Amino acid sequence: MAKRRAVVTGASSGIGEAAVRALRAGGWDVVGVARRADRLAALEAETGAVAFAADLTADADVEALAGFLADSGPVHALVHVAGGARGTDRVEDGNVSDWQWMFDVNVLSAQRLVAALMPQLRRAAASDGHADTLFVTSTAAQTAYAGGAGYNAAKAGEAMIAHALRLELNGEPIRVIEVAPGMVHTPEFTLNRLGGDSAAAERVYDGVENPLTADDVADVIAYALNAPGHVNLDLITMRPVAQSAQHLLARGALRPRGTEEL
Repeated sequence: MAKRRAVVTGASSGIGEAAVRALRAGGWDVVGVARRADRLAALEAETGAVAFAADLTADADVEALAGFLADSGPVHALVHVAGGARGTDRVEDGNVSDWQWMFDVNVLSAQRLVAALMPQLRRAAASDGHADTLFVTSTAAQTAYAGGAGYNAAKAGEAMIAHALRLELNGEPIRVIEVAPGMVHTPEFTLNRLGGDSAAAERVYDGVENPLTADDVADVIAYALNAPGHVNLDLITMRPVAQSAQHLLARGALRPRGTEEL
């Protein structure tokens, strides 16, 4: 079987960047996709991944990516990490441009990529046994919270793409995997959501023992893709132990009950 190649979006930072490293360490060929060419170039030099700068909200960029991939080798896996959140507005106060941006980068980018790359995924599945699509959504797709409606809606929309796609691909050897992380402490996600307010961004994580890291999520992505081809991990929900549910977060040291004085 040919060496497997994955396309990883959002590769210039956070979970996407970590996924590129994890897959390269596991022997995959990787094409890292993001808007920031300078960050991609540094990742390419470090890991040997191939960099491709593209804005996934632009049809022409996605078409160019598909053309590049078709000319350079098979596509065994699409790992769609790119996305993001803007704002914490109540529904009645929502900024329509922020909500529109979230829908475009989280939902429409996923549809664009699937439409553009499915023929190549099918060819790889035909020649090498199976292919994969993997979407990194969020626990925000599963449970609403006050101030999160725009992001809740966008990530739920992306999750529904994965759910519907799995049904549509029934009978084909193409896996559809969803990884839904809870609290992940990455350098940019919350900072961008809060408009660059670094103090407010750090307060989100204050006192939380061991939030997830980008590497934690990347390990799960690599595990799912490296599982035997007949095994589909439909939905992986992952949270730090301190976060029992979307709304229930422990701040302070974790310890067994009744051991406070030990």
